[in-house]
Amino acid sequence: MLDPQHGPMGIARRSPEHARPLAGRVALVTGSTSGIGLGILEEMAAAGAAVVMNGLGDAGQIEGELTRIRKAHDVAAVYLPANLMEPKACAEMIAMATARLGKIDILVNNAGIQHVAPIESFPPEKWDAILALNLSAAFHAIRAIFGDMKARRWGRIINVASAHGLVASPFKAAYVAAKHGIIGLTKTVALEGAEFGVTANAICPGYVWTPLVEQQIDDQAKSHGISHDRVIKEVLLAKQPTKTFAQTSEIGALAVFLAGDAAQSITGTALPVDGGWTAH
Repeated sequence: MLDPQHGPMGIARRSPEHARPLAGRVALVTGSTSGIGLGILEEMAAAGAAVVMNGLGDAGQIEGELTRIRKAHDVAAVYLPANLMEPKACAEMIAMATARLGKIDILVNNAGIQHVAPIESFPPEKWDAILALNLSAAFHAIRAIFGDMKARRWGRIINVASAHGLVASPFKAAYVAAKHGIIGLTKTVALEGAEFGVTANAICPGYVWTPLVEQQIDDQAKSHGISHDRVIKEVLLAKQPTKTFAQTSEIGALAVFLAGDAAQSITGTALPVDGGWTAH
């Protein structure tokens, strides 16, 4: 007779714990009102974590997303606005999230902006803003929560870097510098947290299908007078060997894995989700 925990052919059935591996955890995802951040937030909630949304957007749409997530996944979901370019605001966001939900087990630093220009004409204020949001904000948020994670001897820090954290492209000086920096920060945090049950890893997406990317395709098709498909294959995905976009759910699924107990020995890594881009 088979063990009740096993199905036909002795294959183990998935327990509720496996179905919702982050039940009882609290995840804060910055820049999560849309795009990759929202995809990560959704997957964290589906895995059972209470979630904290952060980012910009229409108040009604944000509340609509929170309501949908609460109903779909039966988890607590709250929204905390914060100007992450201000170090004090980063710390206040962490404090408010902890006060609202009791703790933060998982911190996902995803918020970011981009600007493209040759170095000689790259606006200094754009450089400062990109470094502030894409790199410094992650440091300030980690700094604010790291002591508590170490004291509780459990924590997961996931930094959304980019394929541009591993390779460079022209005209993206600030973005490439910030994303290379976030991988260095990830490695340092991993070393400091290693003996305290706190892991730190970076996810390095290539091109991911988001509303923002969809708009870029339409804009470039009009400006260059070429088809939608040619923009995708010859412009955006020229360096992505699969010639397909990753989905936000893929990034979210990897984040959920890194946040779970099965990844307790994975730390200090930079994991590409880039269709082979960085294999060149």
